[in-house]
Amino acid sequence: MATALPEALTVPEVMAALRLSRSKVYDLIRARTLNSFTIGRCRRVSVDSLATYIRTQTEENR
Repeated sequence: MATALPEALTVPEVMAALRLSRSKVYDLIRARTLNSFTIGRCRRVSVDSLATYIRTQTEENR
């Protein structure tokens, strides 16, 4: 049985995906460069938001 991919990532998962530090990920979130949401006290980043951030960064750096 295949495991479904998560729709929302934790900050450590985003850190691993982008190979950035925790403080840099939170800087991106605070600057609203990377969209996120909270559930209780837990911060989450949707997979779509991460993909949009990566696509935007790739287009800007061409």
